[in-house]
Amino acid sequence: MGVEITETQVSEDEYEDMERFVYEYLAASVEKEDDGGRMRWYPWHSAEYRHNHILNVADVAAEIARKEGADVDVTRTAALFHDVAKLETDQELHAEAGARVAREYLQSRGEHPESFIDQVCRAVENHSYQGPVTDLPLETQCLVEADLLDKVGANGTALMLLRMGYESRVHMDADEMVQRVLERGVDAANRVESETARSIAHQRLKRVKWFKEWLQDEIARMGD
Repeated sequence: MGVEITETQVSEDEYEDMERFVYEYLAASVEKEDDGGRMRWYPWHSAEYRHNHILNVADVAAEIARKEGADVDVTRTAALFHDVAKLETDQELHAEAGARVAREYLQSRGEHPESFIDQVCRAVENHSYQGPVTDLPLETQCLVEADLLDKVGANGTALMLLRMGYESRVHMDADEMVQRVLERGVDAANRVESETARSIAHQRLKRVKWFKEWLQDEIARMGD
C-alpha cells in the first residue's frame, strides 16, 4: 500500500496569477474607499507599496523555508496572501480577513488539496502572532520572520527616509530616522529564531549601521 502524497507543487504560472490577483484586490480596496482612498497620498497605504511588501516577504519567506526544511509552497502561497486584506479592514482584523480571501481563491482555482489550503490559511491567519515564533508551525514561523525582516536593512532605511519627505523633515533628521530602523532591526533580530532568519537580520543590521556611520562622517555635527 503506497503512501498518500499530500504535498502540492504550485507552478510559477499559478504564482504569477496569485500575484496579479493580490495586486488587483489591493487596488480595488483603495479605489472603493471614500474620497478615493484614505491616506492615498501616504505611500504606505498604496496598493503599489503593499504589493511590493508582499512580494518581498514572499521571496524571503521562501528562502527561509527552503533552508529550514519547511514546505516552500505553503509558505510562499501564504506570504502572497498575508496582507491581501490590509487596505480594506482594520489592522487587528486583516489576518483573519486575508485567510478568508486566500481560502476562497484557492478553492476556486486549480485542484489544491484541502490539507494544503488549510495550512496556507492557518499561516495567513496567524502571521500577526506576537508570541514566540517557535510556538507556530514551521511554515507560519517562516512567514512571520520574513514579515519582520522586510522593514530592516536597505529597504527599511529607504522607506524611513521617504517618510521624512512626507513629514516635511529636513535632511539633518536622517540620523534619527535611520536610528529608528536600527532599533526596529534589533527588535526583529531578537524575535526571529531560525538560523536563516538570524543570518539575514545580522546582514541587514550591518548595512544600516554602515549607512548611519556614513551619514555621521559626511554631515557636519550629525550624531553630536
